Amino acid sequence: MKVPPSSLAPILRSDTQGRILARLLTDSTKSYSMSELVEWAGSSMPTVQREVRRAEDAGIVETERVGPTRLVRANPDHPLFDALRQIVLATYGPPIVVAREFADIDGADAVLLFGSWAARYLGQPGRAPNDIDVLVIGTPDRDEVDDAAERAEQAIGLPVQATVRSRAHWSTEQDSFIREIRSRPFLVVVTSDPGIADDLHADSHEQRNTT
Repeated sequence: MKVPPSSLAPILRSDTQGRILARLLTDSTKSYSMSELVEWAGSSMPTVQREVRRAEDAGIVETERVGPTRLVRANPDHPLFDALRQIVLATYGPPIVVAREFADIDGADAVLLFGSWAARYLGQPGRAPNDIDVLVIGTPDRDEVDDAAERAEQAIGLPVQATVRSRAHWSTEQDSFIREIRSRPFLVVVTSDPGIADDLHADSHEQRNTT
């Protein structure tokens, strides 16, 4: 089966490879099972196994068996670890980094990635993104949002632009900005309420099926 090329980093083989490496290289102290990587990459077990094997052969990752489970972790001692990590974080890392930095903001009901980066990540062709667009839904403290955006920007290596809108604005679509976001691909990375989580994932799925 032919694997589609990477949409965000042409030096990588595929989006699947990019997503796996982003998960592993973001925190080299953590290990993940093959099943966890399959779920994260949104791919099949055979494809993920092939990508992990290639990365292991290159010395980028290490694996070990713990009982029946095969665990995978990054190899921080690889001579190109830092360079590869920065490339991967700037291309496939935003969902992980933004989720980490925005997750504990009080009053943030949900956090989305939208704009050109989300479009490339979700398979729409186009030019490489120059920044990361983040929407925080809820009533968070603006200073907390700005601090989270600054931390994410330092980790990713690209400007992170964060916008705040209330839950009512998202639901009623009276805001032209919200209508624009909902008309294009977006990615949900944080939700703090099951109700809005279901609604957002349904909106995202429906939008992708119509583009």
